[in-house]
Amino acid sequence: MFHSLRYSALILTLFCGMTVPETVKAQQNVSQPANTYSLEDCIRIALETNPQIKQSEITVKTNGNTYEQSKWQRWPSISFSASQGFRSGRNIDPFTNQFVQQNVSSNNYQLGGQVTLFSGFQITNNIKFNNANYQASAKDLEATRNDIMLNVALAYLQVVTNEELIIVAQRQVDASLLQVERTEKLVQAGTLAESNLLDLKSQLANDELTLVNAQNNLETAKLNLKQLMNMPGSEVINVVKIAVKDPTMQAYDATIQEIYETALTNLPQMKAANMRIEASKINVDLAKGAGMPTLTLNGGVYTAFSSAAPKQRFVGDGSGNTTIDVPSTTDYVIIDNKQVPIVQRVTAPNGSIQNFRYFNQLDFNRNSAINLNLTIPIFNNFRTKYNVANAKLQQQTYEYQAQQVQLTIRKNVEQAYIDMTNSAKRYSATVNQVRALTETFRVSQVRFDVGAINSVEYNIAKANLDRANGNLVQTKYDYVFRTKILDFYMNRPLSDF
Repeated sequence: MFHSLRYSALILTLFCGMTVPETVKAQQNVSQPANTYSLEDCIRIALETNPQIKQSEITVKTNGNTYEQSKWQRWPSISFSASQGFRSGRNIDPFTNQFVQQNVSSNNYQLGGQVTLFSGFQITNNIKFNNANYQASAKDLEATRNDIMLNVALAYLQVVTNEELIIVAQRQVDASLLQVERTEKLVQAGTLAESNLLDLKSQLANDELTLVNAQNNLETAKLNLKQLMNMPGSEVINVVKIAVKDPTMQAYDATIQEIYETALTNLPQMKAANMRIEASKINVDLAKGAGMPTLTLNGGVYTAFSSAAPKQRFVGDGSGNTTIDVPSTTDYVIIDNKQVPIVQRVTAPNGSIQNFRYFNQLDFNRNSAINLNLTIPIFNNFRTKYNVANAKLQQQTYEYQAQQVQLTIRKNVEQAYIDMTNSAKRYSATVNQVRALTETFRVSQVRFDVGAINSVEYNIAKANLDRANGNLVQTKYDYVFRTKILDFYMNRPLSDF
């Protein structure tokens, strides 16, 4: 019955006009007695403690993180790496690139970055795809919350209904008890036969049984409510009674088609389905982008240290050059039978011999590079082709799922409308029945008092009225609730009772 209507964003709005965000923030009224909960209290507790909602919230946060991270793909990626090496024996000196016969300890450092300039619009499409998934999961969470609120409201309504049925049953017991006491006096006075008293005591026993059954039904309804609130079954709870006016029985002012079209616009299930269709379309473009060229720009700064490098070296001071004549020690000429060394004129920068320490070597070996890379896919075993085909099939799947959601919404709206109509008929018939049986019982009681009818006829009239009163309570809440469900589908405020 009610549970087939899975799309209600009820229920705080249903009985107290609150919106969903207000529900979550609502706190239990401090003026309420201990262990007494209003409808908003019950819904708030259920939403805060339900593990299914917690899982949906985690899914939304995860998809949100994925979406936020994908936006950073537009930015360059930067990395730093460092290495420590040790070699022995005949090695190549990393500093001079010459062979040396010694132990060499070396360090290498690299700071690099890369940015994608073009990749078939995959970065942009990936951002759109992740955003659509994020928004769809948020709508799924909203739908899950709606389901929980609907179930809590139904359980709450059952508690209120059974409390009213207990009141009706108690009145029946009180009326029967008064009649037993009155008849007992008449029997003792000899005015009525004792069989009348026995029949009335039997009716009293039946009324007491009805009261016990109503009390048991109330405990069962409370247990169901506590389980939805994730509370221990042994905990004692009471609910705040909802003041519901008697229905006016006016015809509903919207057609099934109008209700259906409004529901399609507002229900989160439909929005989530449409968002997944959009995401699947973007996913097709993503798959196509894998077959397009990719242009990237990368660069870096590099340096190294080697223990084989000389610890001292000449370092110019930047003040210019000095020219000197250097006589050769091996080359000479004979002048007048004398050996005269050949003088070579050498120009050297001004400077001095300095220590060549660790950071000096790192600074000396520093170099940088920048590269522009173009990758053009030519053949990748038809991977792109079939990925695009599968993405299109996934799009069709989501389109069919959206159609199924539409069909389900139409089915639920139509069922809710016919349930409301049938409930209105039942309530109207029950009102007329109670009115007629009330008059019948009044006449029967008068006739029984004067001995015109026996106790059996009196009990039948009373039992009929008792059943009708109980049915009136149930049909009243049933009709009001079904009407409010249609109001919800119409996106109307539901606080007016």
